Amino acid sequence: MLKRLGYPSLEQVKSCFPQQDVLLKPKAIIECYEAIPCNPCETSCPVHAITIGQDINHRPQLDVDRCTGCGMCIHSCPGLAICVVSLKQDQAIFKIPYEFLPLPHVSDVWHGVNRAGEVIAPVKILEVRSTPIQDHTHIVTVAIDQQYLYDFITIRSPHE
Repeated sequence: MLKRLGYPSLEQVKSCFPQQDVLLKPKAIIECYEAIPCNPCETSCPVHAITIGQDINHRPQLDVDRCTGCGMCIHSCPGLAICVVSLKQDQAIFKIPYEFLPLPHVSDVWHGVNRAGEVIAPVKILEVRSTPIQDHTHIVTVAIDQQYLYDFITIRSPHE
């Protein structure tokens, strides 16, 4: 599906997620589907939860038991392929990389978008984090209905 349509199948997406009971605490989700020479996620992880190995063409592997959900890997990924997810009641809380302007504001409601670029549901903006170390990759925390756990990937302004 990835090569044919440009986005992963539901099975590919689900393969990147741990069991839902693990997501009661924030965990990194690494949607790196291709073997490419890259390793910033591994080198940025302060708890060594992400491993690639000597051959940087290998896909990153996450040790969910080590991952604290700190999000350091999010802005380090040049492909914007990492987010952090946790589940709270009936909501999925996502920390996503965001590089567009304008930035959303806390309490705004924006469109949640799937991997095909389609609007799927409203999302509430919980936090927008921007620091110099993030190098123009802002971390936006959103809440979306948990039923969209495997569909949601990013946000779009309601004014587009």
